[in-house]
Amino acid sequence: MNQAILGIETSCDETGVAVYDPALGLRAHTLYSQIDLHAQYGGVVPELASRDHVRKLLPLIRQTLAEAGMSVRDIGGVAYTAGPGLVGALLVGAGVGRALAWALDVPAIGVHHMEGHLLAPLLEDAQLAPPFVALLVSGGHTQLIAVRAIGDYELLGETLDDAAGEAFDKTAKLMGLPYPGGPHLAALAERGTPGKFKFSRPMTDRPGLDFSFSGLKTQVLLAWQKSDQTDITRADIARGFEDAIVDTLAIKCERALDATGMQILVVAGGVGANRRLRAKLEMMVGQRDGRVAFPRPAFCTDNGAMIAYAGALRLAAGLHDGAGVDVHPRWEMATLPPLPPSLSLAKGRDGVGLRQCTQL
Repeated sequence: MNQAILGIETSCDETGVAVYDPALGLRAHTLYSQIDLHAQYGGVVPELASRDHVRKLLPLIRQTLAEAGMSVRDIGGVAYTAGPGLVGALLVGAGVGRALAWALDVPAIGVHHMEGHLLAPLLEDAQLAPPFVALLVSGGHTQLIAVRAIGDYELLGETLDDAAGEAFDKTAKLMGLPYPGGPHLAALAERGTPGKFKFSRPMTDRPGLDFSFSGLKTQVLLAWQKSDQTDITRADIARGFEDAIVDTLAIKCERALDATGMQILVVAGGVGANRRLRAKLEMMVGQRDGRVAFPRPAFCTDNGAMIAYAGALRLAAGLHDGAGVDVHPRWEMATLPPLPPSLSLAKGRDGVGLRQCTQL
């Protein structure tokens, strides 16, 4: 019986495909980014994103299967991102995934995009298992989740306005950095002087685990407008902004660990690749004799591997979707059905490097 699961990710502006085998691990994974397409507009254009997924998805599936040394007949199940995300982009992946599953007469399941991120660190870490606190921090989400089992999630706190990644991108844009701004701002902060600009750590002066970053963005705008706007000042402001974000996230993570009594922190999502955030959280958790786990940087951003892995777990539990093509642009993760506690988390080796597929 074929066990390999094909994973498809098309929630926003990256087309990701992967093949995961519970017995052998990750067989292959490829990713195509639409950054160049959307750069001229300064942000993601949903209609263009959907059309580019249509253009790239089938060639990526063929390429990924070829790199895994497999044919389409070796697929035992299909997992695709069903939400949250851009409705048009989601429908591309869901439509292809459902059609392929129907043609092969194999089960298919729609995966929650944020559960994919949450489980990404488990993909390569054989020792990692719930219970733990998860920090999901990306361009669209900043959430603290108590994970008691796979599918048993409690929302502890979330952003009330901008997500951390969104704040990075918007702050970079107001200082004239190119799209996507977040990575450029983080690189610029490496050259900045610590403490030259001191910004507030939002909502850390009161109890609770919610976040708010819109006011921090305004502070940076005012500081930039009043400055000499030189390259040195831009770097110093970027460093002050990044330090404020990192400190805020670390303070809230420590509160979440205290509130739950858990000792393991899992960090996932695009901002989880930030070097300074990783160092800060490792230091904080180390002082508590706890443990922090991150996915490799390539698995912090959207990718098909996390969808294939999350889908494999749910398919192994006997869950699957019907024949309809259903997507959920807005989808609360707490509504997901929990998996049986006895379900073992299959972990495999991964010797395949991530490939950026810009031309097919």
